[in-house]
Amino acid sequence: MNDTANAAPHFIQRRVLHIVFASTSGHTEYVVDALTSSLKSIAPGWEIEATIAEKAQPEDLLSGDVLLLASSTWNTGGTEGQLNPHMWVLLHDKAKALDLAGKPCACIGLGDHRYFYTARAADHLQHYVEAHHGRLIVPTLKMIDEPYGQEEAVRVWGQQLVDASKPADWS
Repeated sequence: MNDTANAAPHFIQRRVLHIVFASTSGHTEYVVDALTSSLKSIAPGWEIEATIAEKAQPEDLLSGDVLLLASSTWNTGGTEGQLNPHMWVLLHDKAKALDLAGKPCACIGLGDHRYFYTARAADHLQHYVEAHHGRLIVPTLKMIDEPYGQEEAVRVWGQQLVDASKPADWS
């Protein structure tokens, strides 16, 4: 019996990153695309799945090896510093009782320096992960102002995500 084909996956670090993001102006989607592009060269063995928040179901937050939540900060309506409404509905309505059960997680929040609560979406996402028993494996990435031109910061953070996602680091 030939075990060579079965042995090959042991040499490749294969991870499934599931990104759930909310983007209306396109900024968060741009950051997710920049991260995905970077990860293809940094971690070619990774599989990356992305779901927009308005189409996501609670079980989507449990799929993959690592969960990444990404949202912009909204400063409309009443209180400043809110999550994108689609992300809010997902996390605080559909998935409000979800237990992440120690799942490795990461968060990206976007914001504008002109507001008092700059990039507060990052704080809301991080709080959700912690309150629902997820485990943040890297510091939350806060993208301030336009994401265009900040691709290097996304790449560096992506490398940190890859490094932190090694199973030895999950103990």
